[in-house]
Amino acid sequence: MEVLKGIPKIIPPKVMEMLMEMGHGDELAIVDANFPAHSMGVPVIRADGTRSDEMLQAVLKFLPLDTYTDYNTFLMDNGKEEKPEVWKSYEEILKNSGEDYRIKALERFEFYERVRKAYFIVATGETRLYANIILKKGVVT
Repeated sequence: MEVLKGIPKIIPPKVMEMLMEMGHGDELAIVDANFPAHSMGVPVIRADGTRSDEMLQAVLKFLPLDTYTDYNTFLMDNGKEEKPEVWKSYEEILKNSGEDYRIKALERFEFYERVRKAYFIVATGETRLYANIILKKGVVT
């Protein structure tokens, strides 16, 4: 159900609240169903009925990416030569967002450490493996 114009119905109200509270440089993690979100020590908002790429697309309508840093988008690397299929979807969404995105893949435990410093986590129902992404918030000009 959409109760305000233009806000995708897959975004829980608490996600909009947290996005609005974030400041420049704060980070948001959108994670898959296998990610140990609740053990990271930061607020978790559950969005079990959504895929991670759907949430990414919805959030990017409101969240500017940080352009004052080398990287503003982080993916969890699977450690294999062939990268996760979901990364293609992320790349397409980022490309179509109009944001100046710069991606860096992080080793799994490095990714976990970064998530522990995030402002909050959106835990999706995504079942594709390594479908985890961190976004660094920029400024609205």
